[in-house]
Amino acid sequence: MNLEDVCVLIPTLNEEESIKSVIAEFKSLGFKNILVIDGHSTDRTAAIAERAGAQVILQSGKGKGQALKEVFEMIDQDYILLIDGDGTYLPAEAGRLLEPLLKGRTDHVVGNRFGHLSGGALKRLNLIGNKLINGFFRIIYRVQLTDILSGYRAFTTDGISHLDLTTPGFEIESEMTIESVKKGLRITEVPITYRPRTAGTKTKLNPLKDGLKIILTIFRMAKTQNPMIYFGLIGSVFGAAGFLTGLYVVRDWLSGRIEHIPLTILTAILIIVGFQLLMIGILGDVMASIQRETMRELYRREKK
Repeated sequence: MNLEDVCVLIPTLNEEESIKSVIAEFKSLGFKNILVIDGHSTDRTAAIAERAGAQVILQSGKGKGQALKEVFEMIDQDYILLIDGDGTYLPAEAGRLLEPLLKGRTDHVVGNRFGHLSGGALKRLNLIGNKLINGFFRIIYRVQLTDILSGYRAFTTDGISHLDLTTPGFEIESEMTIESVKKGLRITEVPITYRPRTAGTKTKLNPLKDGLKIILTIFRMAKTQNPMIYFGLIGSVFGAAGFLTGLYVVRDWLSGRIEHIPLTILTAILIIVGFQLLMIGILGDVMASIQRETMRELYRREKK
C-alpha cells in the first residue's frame, strides 16, 4: 500500500477534544496527506489540527455536505479515506477500508458500524432510526447495504468525481451511496468498530430533523433510480383517497340518492390520477433499467 496515494479527509466542527488524537494516530500509521475541512468551529479545532500536522481548510459555506463537495475538487491523490473527527472511528482500521480499493475489487467502501458496535455508541432512538432508514433504502434501491449513514468510507477520486452531489447537510452520506448505485459504481461494506464519542464532544445530528431530511433525500432520489416505488407510492395515496371518497359516494347511490356531484367528480379525478401515476412508474422503471445499464457500460469503458 502506497500511502502517498491516499488523502485522509476529516470534516470537523468543534472537535477540539478529539481531533489531535485522530490525526496523531493516522500519522503514526504512516499517512502523510491529512486534510481537515473545518466548518467554522467556535473552539480551537482548526488550530489544534494544524499543529498536529494536518492541512486545514476553512469551508466557504455551512454543512457537512457542502464541505465535502468543496474539498473533493481539491484532492489530487488517487484514493480518499473519509472519517469523522469525533473519535468514534478507529484510524487503525483504515487498511480494512482501503484494501478492496487497492486490489481493484470495488470503487466505494463503506464502513459498517454494526459490525463491531460498542455499547452506548448509538442511543436507542438513533439506532432505531438507522435501522429504519437502511431498511427504507434497501426496499427502494434493491441493494443490500447495512449502514448507508456511516461516516467512515473510502473511495477512488475518479469514482467520486462521477457523483452529482447536491445536499448540503448530513444527508451527504446517503446521497453518496445512492449516487454510487445510480452511476454503477461497485460498493462494498466492511465491518468496523464504532465507539462512543470522545468526552467533551457533542453530536451535531438532530435525530428527528436530520433523519427526516435523509428519508426525504432517499425518496426524492428514487425518482430516477426506482420510479415504480416513487410514483407508485404517490399514486397509491391518490388512489386511496379516491377509494375513500368513493365509498361515501357509492353509499348515497345505493340508498337511491344522486347527490354530491362535485365529490363524485373529485373521486373520479383522484382514481384517474392515481392510475396515471402508477403507469408513469411502470414506464419510468423500464427507462431507468435501460439508463442504468448504459451508465454501467460507459463506466466500464472509462475504466479500461
